[in-house]
Amino acid sequence: MTTAKFITFEGGDGSGKTTQLSRTVDWLKSQGKDVLQTFEPGDTALGKEIRRLLLSGEHTPVPVTELLLFLADRAQHVEKVIKPALAAGKWVVCDRYTDSTLAYQLAGRALEDNQTLRDMLRWAECGLSPDVTIWLDLPVADAALRMQARESSGEVANRLDHEKKAFHEAVYHAFASIQKENPQRMKCIDARGDIAQVQQDIREVLQHI
Repeated sequence: MTTAKFITFEGGDGSGKTTQLSRTVDWLKSQGKDVLQTFEPGDTALGKEIRRLLLSGEHTPVPVTELLLFLADRAQHVEKVIKPALAAGKWVVCDRYTDSTLAYQLAGRALEDNQTLRDMLRWAECGLSPDVTIWLDLPVADAALRMQARESSGEVANRLDHEKKAFHEAVYHAFASIQKENPQRMKCIDARGDIAQVQQDIREVLQHI
């Protein structure tokens, strides 16, 4: 592992994505990497406002508006945060990217998955695709149990967390389809195991990029 890499983490709510991403960043740093940890939506000044509009539930955007807001956040994020970090030689590890938009906004919201929308998603990336994507594969039923436990412990869910089961099923199957289409880039990690085992599986993948 020498040159700077752009790594994204994907997965449904409850998959353990945030926990595993943080542990992965700590491990990369222990290997001597200069790492920037970031996320979508919301990791720019403008993005914070977009995130509030998207997730607070104060206003409910129609599916097309939701998609466009996510794309606006991504373009700002790439140009202001990710590209400068990569140019400085940093490894960038990002919580969610284009695969989430495909899964949540196109599949989850049942927008027509056509070439025009896919071109828009690529356009919002400003020419930057991940070197590797870690997909934490957790079936919807297992994820629902974890989310219930989180809410019981006082964690506040966002607007997307409260979507119906059919929405989360569509998101899960979309991630599975994306991984099948892109097996070299998107690595499937079984997220049903304990935290240590899942983290070890992620490290095994990243040791070979």
